[in-house]
Amino acid sequence: MRGSLPRNHDRRGETELSDNVIGETPAWGPAQIEELQRTLLSETSPFPCTFAVAGTKKDTLRYGFVESLDDEESWAPLGDLLTAYLERYRALGRETSLIVFFRPDGVTRTLEQYRERFWAVLQHLHDHDRAPWPADVPQDTEDPWWEFSYGGTSVFVVCNTPAHVLRRSRHSPAFFITFQPRWVFEELGADTPPGMAARRTIRRRLSRYDAVEAAPELGSYGDPDNREWRQYFLADEPENEPDAAAARCPFRHGGGPEVPAGRSAGAGQATGFDSTSRLTPKMVGDS
Repeated sequence: MRGSLPRNHDRRGETELSDNVIGETPAWGPAQIEELQRTLLSETSPFPCTFAVAGTKKDTLRYGFVESLDDEESWAPLGDLLTAYLERYRALGRETSLIVFFRPDGVTRTLEQYRERFWAVLQHLHDHDRAPWPADVPQDTEDPWWEFSYGGTSVFVVCNTPAHVLRRSRHSPAFFITFQPRWVFEELGADTPPGMAARRTIRRRLSRYDAVEAAPELGSYGDPDNREWRQYFLADEPENEPDAAAARCPFRHGGGPEVPAGRSAGAGQATGFDSTSRLTPKMVGDS
């Protein structure tokens, strides 16, 4: 899959990253971004998530890097990366996400091993989050209005791994996590023309892109039958989904104090950058 790289790609084939990367850029980083950009901009195999495609073209995607998937001490900068992004994402517009790559190490892992690492990363972020959990975001992961939150902001999360093969929309040569503030979906209610059009386009592209049917976990924020956490890390094929007994969300809430919507978490802390409202159900959060 090859597509033309965005305007910040010079003639030498090296991406100018200064405006797009948060934190340090390791030697292995630029190649990961270029590979992802080619996937997102492919004209012969259009990527399903039109928002990611548009964000690539507009240079509104931001990137970060973590040195190890296994060494949890190397995850320390991750909170700072996410905090820095959440301080400025609204200025980038609604077609934005933070994509954090973990250094490829040549280790072959199963999908379940990647799943465990993914949830360990989210738990690490939560356990080290200095801001209270937003008051208007439930703490119960089985609540249809639950969403992962950090720094007082609710964030939809997607994981891509090398072990995803049939579900190409979740495949990547390097393990990475995408963080999308829920604010980016606020104008895409399913009953609105933009929301309906976006959902149709994404579903159509998914049917052509993936070698399996769309995951049944893909749902709409606030729908009584929807569980956001199930969309974060999808199985490669339906028959490989965990059974009901094992399908409890691995995330455990720390039970810290809540912060009223729109209130700051305090000086020197990550703050409630979003005043997250309960959005109309049927949001496009399944890209």
